[in-house]
Amino acid sequence: MVSITPLRTCSPISCIPFSRCATYSTSRRIKIPPPFPITPSCPEPTCPCASTPEGFDIDHEQELNGTMAAYSQQVLIATGQSDWRSRIEEDGQDQGWGMLASRLKKLLGRGGKYADPYNNIMITNSSFKPHDDLYSGTKTASAFLFPSFRYLPKIPLDEEGLDRFVKAFLLPVELHRSHDILPAENREGMKRASELQSTFSDTINLQYSPTVLVCGHGHRDRRCGIMGPLLQAEFRRILKHQGFSVDGTEIDGVGHANVELISHIGGHKFAGNVIIYLPPSVGSMPNASGGLAGKGIWYGRVEPKHVEGIVKETILNGCVVKDHFRGGIEESGILRL
Repeated sequence: MVSITPLRTCSPISCIPFSRCATYSTSRRIKIPPPFPITPSCPEPTCPCASTPEGFDIDHEQELNGTMAAYSQQVLIATGQSDWRSRIEEDGQDQGWGMLASRLKKLLGRGGKYADPYNNIMITNSSFKPHDDLYSGTKTASAFLFPSFRYLPKIPLDEEGLDRFVKAFLLPVELHRSHDILPAENREGMKRASELQSTFSDTINLQYSPTVLVCGHGHRDRRCGIMGPLLQAEFRRILKHQGFSVDGTEIDGVGHANVELISHIGGHKFAGNVIIYLPPSVGSMPNASGGLAGKGIWYGRVEPKHVEGIVKETILNGCVVKDHFRGGIEESGILRL
């Protein structure tokens, strides 16, 4: 049973009725309310936490909002490792996870069979452990899909199987209108074939476990390589204190949270970089708000002293911490302030 201490509600800034958001001068101006609850800044920690290493060149001047690169889905490959070569497609070539990364980049990248500039698929390595029998295998690999909140333990790596995976899960449901000039048969081949999803019968739909991803790609940038493990440890400590299990023995469940390191996602100058994916049923947890259910929230300039506040505001209260917000995503598209 999860025991979570009651928390305060979000700042009233997120609760202004739409009708009160209009302002008038010589012309009518309408202030559009944010697409999710927000709190202006991260609360101060209530207990001691790890100190932030000195000597980092972190950009504290640029506005963070809007610095997240637009993407349709993130493929989070389970590698069982906490760091990778600078270019992940060059790593693990004798392992299933490495083969998945390199082959997906060829299929979806520039000039690839399924390349589409309006359907950017972010391919990222993670420290999640692959499915139990995959450590020495090269026939299948394991990966998570966000923000569709799926886990596929055995993605086939042969040409037919990988094509089927891309068509079933990664192609867009609807094409961008710029593709209207293409012949109908070409357009049809660029769209998702959702009926193929049933051929991946071991797919797990993630419903309950928040997933916290911290960039720790040391071979790409020293700042994230040092900050990443510190933040991972602090998120695990705070979440455990709030009653979550964080031992990595399960993928999804009430009272469980995933906290893992990931490869480069852009913006090392904003280290630490954190993505929090909150699954559709997160609001059903005791004392947890569903205000951000089904969304992914990107944060930058996160230090250990911010972790407690982010856990309370975002994971438990369902609020975005505005002064760390880089961008967000849900299945219907990108979220901005």
